[in-house]
Amino acid sequence: MLAVQLTAWGAEPELREIPTPRPSGEELLVRVEAAGLCRSDLHIMDAAAGAFGYPLPLTLGHEVAGTVLEAGPAADRRWIGESVVVHGIWSCGECRNCARGRENYCLRLRPGRDGRGQPIGNGLGHPGGLAEAMIVPSGRFLVPARGVDPVVCAPLADAGLTAYHAVRQHRELIDAGSVCLVVGVGGLGHLAVQILREFGAGRIVAIDNRPDALGVARRLGVDATFPDIPSAATGLGDGADLILDFAGAPDTVGAAGTALAPGGRLVVVGSAGGRLEVGKDVGLAAGWTVTAPFWGPRSDLATVVDLARRGALHVTAETFPLTEAVAVYRRLRSGGITGRAVLVPPP
Repeated sequence: MLAVQLTAWGAEPELREIPTPRPSGEELLVRVEAAGLCRSDLHIMDAAAGAFGYPLPLTLGHEVAGTVLEAGPAADRRWIGESVVVHGIWSCGECRNCARGRENYCLRLRPGRDGRGQPIGNGLGHPGGLAEAMIVPSGRFLVPARGVDPVVCAPLADAGLTAYHAVRQHRELIDAGSVCLVVGVGGLGHLAVQILREFGAGRIVAIDNRPDALGVARRLGVDATFPDIPSAATGLGDGADLILDFAGAPDTVGAAGTALAPGGRLVVVGSAGGRLEVGKDVGLAAGWTVTAPFWGPRSDLATVVDLARRGALHVTAETFPLTEAVAVYRRLRSGGITGRAVLVPPP
């Protein structure tokens, strides 16, 4: 089968032909029908040797939707024929966080880029879904997705899940009077805008320096758009109750800290190198909170899929053949993708 694999650190991936895997034990074989690209993939490609504890060659792709084709001898065969989306965090299922339903913070997984990072799921240490098929360890990592277009469903595995989890943790702040700021209206941010509306956010302000991204935000019905946070100051009144920074860049994180209302919360989702000094004596609004959520649990993914099934969540995506993966990654790196890029394997 065809697969997009990283074969050397600091290099572009390659389109290669590799053996089609076969499931054993509790494993399930998923025929990939759509796979999303993510900037996290670029961080992995650009890493120096030893930064991640991932074996090479590595098939990329952690946003995957498809149909279960085969089951190992110990697997639940009821999954065969099901349309699914893959939950990309292959947690232990036994630690205290997994028992709490917080498997995205599984104590046995180390997603850090510190030389000790362990494989955490498909495309992130384990063979991923930028291929014609992939192995999933068990049905515990699948969410039924019948009735949802795979091209829509694949980006929900990360972009949708991460955005939903980032918003849901602060839902007690979201009401008709809340002021919410979304920084970066790209693959995750455009979904966060819709999720905030679903939760009943009163005023949503979008920040992006790309005119096409702000156009997407306006079509989604945000209340105001600005090219940067300082220029949005007059539109925030007393400040923002909730700021979701999907860029996490040096020119967004620090500025976001100054835009908080008293009791406001800054959620840093992006990882573009931004830094923020925190303390009670550095000029931040009283009662500040800063968080950096990671992905989301399977239960949140099931909710996101249901939102898409009900038509409450719409993914802006461009589709490309799997064979164009290397060129599409270049476009993603240059900022030439609005929304999410989704690759479709040959039938």
